[in-house]
Amino acid sequence: MLKQFLNLKLSQKLSPQQIQLMKLIQLPTQAFEQRLLEEMNENPALETGKEEEDYEKDEFDNEDYDDYDDAESERIDAEDINIDEYLSNDETPDYKTQANNYSDDDDDRETPFAAPVSFHQDLINQLNTFILNDEEREIAEFLVGSIDDMGYIRRSVPDMVDDMAFTQGIYTDEKMVEKMMQVIHELEPSGVGARDLQECLLLQLKHKTPTEYIALATDIIENQFDAFTKKHYDKLIQKYNVSNEQLKKAIHEIEKLNPKPGGSFTGNNKVTENVVPDFAIRIVDGELELTLNGRNAPSLHVSKDYQEMMQTYKDSRDKSAQQKDAVQFIKQKLDSAKWFIDAIRQRQETLFVTMNAIMHYQEEYFLDGDETKLKPMILKDIADMVGLDISTVSRVANSKYVETPYGTKLIKEFFSESMKNDQGEDVSTLEIKKILQNTIEEEDKKKPLPDDQLAEILKEKGYPIARRTIAKYREQLDIPVARMRKKM
Repeated sequence: MLKQFLNLKLSQKLSPQQIQLMKLIQLPTQAFEQRLLEEMNENPALETGKEEEDYEKDEFDNEDYDDYDDAESERIDAEDINIDEYLSNDETPDYKTQANNYSDDDDDRETPFAAPVSFHQDLINQLNTFILNDEEREIAEFLVGSIDDMGYIRRSVPDMVDDMAFTQGIYTDEKMVEKMMQVIHELEPSGVGARDLQECLLLQLKHKTPTEYIALATDIIENQFDAFTKKHYDKLIQKYNVSNEQLKKAIHEIEKLNPKPGGSFTGNNKVTENVVPDFAIRIVDGELELTLNGRNAPSLHVSKDYQEMMQTYKDSRDKSAQQKDAVQFIKQKLDSAKWFIDAIRQRQETLFVTMNAIMHYQEEYFLDGDETKLKPMILKDIADMVGLDISTVSRVANSKYVETPYGTKLIKEFFSESMKNDQGEDVSTLEIKKILQNTIEEEDKKKPLPDDQLAEILKEKGYPIARRTIAKYREQLDIPVARMRKKM
């Protein structure tokens, strides 16, 4: 009984190789390529690409180095490695030749990347067009460095004065900082360097050509900002003694402004981050076809030089201590190379079978792109289909993207819990969210629907859910409350 217990306990512990495999599975395409480069740099016995194939498949026989004496066997453990496994002339891993698992047209595809100027560097470049003395330039550059990715300076002037003194050795006062803030506010995109939303909108309005409606919009933001944000339009009409149409045009001018001037900068790495899809789903003759990005399927093989060094050692009659140390190192590198090749094969097989199961589970959606046809699907559903652990499926879903005819999607977005409709059928929460979103898009924006009315409408459509659930789904969809959706 004790022995059985110990064996069970040991079997539940993951080996270092299994842990490394799990990490490989979790990596998306670009991160996987980086990991591959690291392994290539660390292990000279591992090579990529097609090497000249001028040596025979069975260059070495299958003997396990019987000519070692006992001491050598203990040290080298040559029986643990069958070098013939590395010497196959067919070095293309099996997973590259499986049907629908590899796309030839992206084997060597490289996506060119521009080297954009960063948001902050662009602002610094603009400063060069201003005539500033050394002190002013130092302060202005510090202020640019204090701008966040959305384009705001969210620090108080006294804090920045102190920070410049303590960290930069720049001794100045609040008046000078305020003066340089005016310079920052002249930079593009308009509104950059604002302390809050109100100032951001005002800066943009003041850069526009003055018109009757720009003037009204500016007055509203400057003096009636609270009433504007709460959409108290009747109060604004009364305050300014304007018609509904006049206020509507002023509000329209405000709505055209950008509340996040930094976020729209095309050189911002966060905005231009390129997503490389790990899979592609296409519809061919009415059938779904899944392919794996070829960048995940490198041609790897064991270095011919390392094989020849092992052969030289085999053929040597007198084996020195130095040779024995060298062959031990070679064997370790060969073992590592063989494991890495096998791990990549397992990674590819795991990715493909998991995505293939998801594709077939959600076949209705992938055939026409109607999100209301997404079925309830949890990790366990796919894990049971492919015979993998739930955590493995999670690693695939949480970090991988699939290119579909309807756009590139994060795989985990296809997973959802189920709820019962009025017929007692299981429906996806994604389906309910889509119907909720459509209902809100179709509402009268002059009289937006509050959550209790939305709950009633969905109940009439066959989805009996509570008001608080409506509120939760609305927040998850990043849709504001009814009052904030109101338009003129």
